[in-house]
Amino acid sequence: MANVEKISIALTPEMATILRQCVESGEYASSSELIREALRDWKTKRLLQQSELQELKSLWQTGIDSGSGTFTDMDAVKMEARKRLASSTK
Repeated sequence: MANVEKISIALTPEMATILRQCVESGEYASSSELIREALRDWKTKRLLQQSELQELKSLWQTGIDSGSGTFTDMDAVKMEARKRLASSTK
């Protein structure tokens, strides 16, 4: 690691214990290695969440662009859903 920056972080006692146990057990060579992996996992999760949010926004906009709905109230929506379910299970 030619280009690294050392920083200090504060952990809860529980997190610090877990970190030490992972290093002591040999699962990780150092606490820095564990933290780097945790940050990589967080970054991947964050990118996935952003992608899913963008897809949801796109689907929402598609729904808006499709125009007004044909149902007048929630009971009508439920009745149509039940009809579709009944026809798909036959």
